[in-house]
Amino acid sequence: MAPRQLTLDLPVETRFGRDDFLVSPSNIDAFETFERWPAWHDRVLLLLGPTGAGKSHLGAIWAERAQARVLPACALASADIATLASGGPILLEDVETARGIEAQLFHLLNLVRTTSDCWLVITARGWPDGWGLRTPDLLSRLRLAPAVEIAEPDDALVRAVLVKLFIDRQLVVDTSVVEYLALRIERSLDAARRVVEALDLEALTAGRRITRPMAGDVLRALEAGQ
Repeated sequence: MAPRQLTLDLPVETRFGRDDFLVSPSNIDAFETFERWPAWHDRVLLLLGPTGAGKSHLGAIWAERAQARVLPACALASADIATLASGGPILLEDVETARGIEAQLFHLLNLVRTTSDCWLVITARGWPDGWGLRTPDLLSRLRLAPAVEIAEPDDALVRAVLVKLFIDRQLVVDTSVVEYLALRIERSLDAARRVVEALDLEALTAGRRITRPMAGDVLRALEAGQ
């Protein structure tokens, strides 16, 4: 058995630039909507889609362009809402996971629509009716807000993301490896990142190039939680 090498766990930066966002049929409507900013007919927009579909990436592109503050929704619990609304555009992430912020979110929605130079983008996995909200007026306002959805990545996008992730890590792999992975991993960009990261580490540790058998071993190890 070939000796396994000691590897250094050097972080690879996840790039959230506009040129790094891969447009496909699953996300083109959302991408084009954000491209039209600030020519929106409403100051509030819901960005909806499953985990790993690219909401954070698209939100980060908009936040850089709009000079928006990026906040987890739970931060509203301790925020001064009036000060927040007066400070320009806001990207509020993972709203459906936050608890105890309904009064603050309701107040923020009202202020955003009456405050100049403020826009609010809210990300969530699903539509507001599934967030467990108990404030009828808040739910009503969210139902009326414009929304765009990002669907689960299609096959072409999964393949393109895998290729890009390998290139980002300066890894050369055969197209058969990409096809093998694309047919077997979970349909999410996070899953693609996890498997490429694990393959990079395995290739470095074993001192070998990435092959289909290695990809199979790594996938089985990830599925087993190793």
